[in-house]
Amino acid sequence: MTSTPRLNKPPLEHTYSAAALNLIRLDAWWSGHPLDRTRTTHLARLELSLTA
Repeated sequence: MTSTPRLNKPPLEHTYSAAALNLIRLDAWWSGHPLDRTRTTHLARLELSLTA
């Protein structure tokens, strides 16, 4: 038999935070109001710099 290393469990606070974020995202998706995008992809930045 081979022994497998045990993975560390995430702290309970992290699990609650992840669940809360998922609920916020689900609510936004169900209500049809997408969340604001604060990040711009590298490709979008390149496209913006080429058009300016």
